[in-house]
Amino acid sequence: MVPKLSVIVPAHNEEEQIVQFLQDTLSSLDALGFDYEVVVVDDGSTDRTRERANSATNNPHVKVVGYDDNVGKGFALKYGFEHTSGDIVVFIDSDRDILPKQIMRYIGGAEQADIVIASKWHPKSHVEMPLIRGFLSHGFHLMVMFLTGLRVSDTQSGMKAFRREVLERVLPRLAMKRFAFDVELLTAANLKGFRIVEYPIDIKMSGAAKLGPLVKMLWSMFIEILGITYRLRVLKWYDRE
Repeated sequence: MVPKLSVIVPAHNEEEQIVQFLQDTLSSLDALGFDYEVVVVDDGSTDRTRERANSATNNPHVKVVGYDDNVGKGFALKYGFEHTSGDIVVFIDSDRDILPKQIMRYIGGAEQADIVIASKWHPKSHVEMPLIRGFLSHGFHLMVMFLTGLRVSDTQSGMKAFRREVLERVLPRLAMKRFAFDVELLTAANLKGFRIVEYPIDIKMSGAAKLGPLVKMLWSMFIEILGITYRLRVLKWYDRE
């Protein structure tokens, strides 16, 4: 029996592309031939993201949920998970840097491993991104590996697939709501013994890369990762059931 799939889509101020994203996603998933659901989580958008996403709710596979305040992508993913029932759960960003047609590859991977994550640095990946983003991504990877011991090449790419059991066991232990959510999720899952594999991804990062905002975000992530490290190594927080 093919497992049911849940796709969680966090969205914040994506009114310009959420409809096209959902059309592409539904088209790709319809071609798979098995039961699925798409849960769009409006993370406190100030534009018409939720209204435009709701325009697709005449499709029985789509559910739109959300809340008024912008809390962060990590919180949105946890919130979305509460509205899913699939045996395999996929996270995918709504900014269209990653096209939904790649989901099938990750479903297949999640039938073999516990967690499948996209890696920009996989030898078979095709990546278009500004040079500064690549430089900061490598620096971030080294920081994560040094502080948490997590040995994956890319925690931040916007496509991941999980067996449901992983999220049921790990999500209740997580504290991060914003930038470092992915790091905390993978760190805790790795500590629990879940198998993580990295898959190639085709990704084209949109928008200009400005050094100031990128460095500010990296600093915020550094502070959050220090918190993860403290919970991991001092409090032994993720060891608890």
